[in-house]
Amino acid sequence: MPADLTVSSVPAPDRASAFSDPELFDSLDRADDAAFNKLGFGAIALRRDGVVERYNDVEARWAGLQRASVIGKNFFAQVAPCTNNEIVAARLLSEGCLDLVLEYVFTYRLIPTKVRLRLLKRPSSPLMYLVVELDGD
Repeated sequence: MPADLTVSSVPAPDRASAFSDPELFDSLDRADDAAFNKLGFGAIALRRDGVVERYNDVEARWAGLQRASVIGKNFFAQVAPCTNNEIVAARLLSEGCLDLVLEYVFTYRLIPTKVRLRLLKRPSSPLMYLVVELDGD
């Protein structure tokens, strides 16, 4: 995420798709590409093996990565190795059902950036989600 990005430079999210929405998993699972890209926070859809299936516009802008360079890559090994640890990757890959919010600092390819991550996974879906919100501090 570029150092000059501020929370105010991101469009306000639709109330139905807020970071803390209890139904966020279902909203993301149903979202078409246009809705996925209009979210006011970063959203990454991963296959069960950690390969990126969808990568929204906000996350691409914050991370400074082109969507085409991310889709089809292993998120934890090739896109954001700073998440390849017990805190993020191990939990998302190993747990069957997950809805967890945690404070985190992204350190790969950018100035250390405080974020809130929401890890979402359900046994009934082939996708799991990593949702990113900039920490306002």
